[in-house]
Amino acid sequence: MKIKDLEKFSDAEKIALAEELWDSVSKKGIELTDVVKKELDHRLQQVAEEKTEYYTWSEVKSHLKKMR
Repeated sequence: MKIKDLEKFSDAEKIALAEELWDSVSKKGIELTDVVKKELDHRLQQVAEEKTEYYTWSEVKSHLKKMR
């Protein structure tokens, strides 16, 4: 299948296909570096301590537009 062949599918069918593709990827073979593990642990700790700021998608898009 080529990417251009995806045009014949509806958005819902594309999402279902993406889910199947994602689920077929083996998560066992993914290795994280110690630096990445440390960063993820730090972020999880920030969330647990309620020190994380959250932004809506609209806020993110607005910020990115201002950066251009």
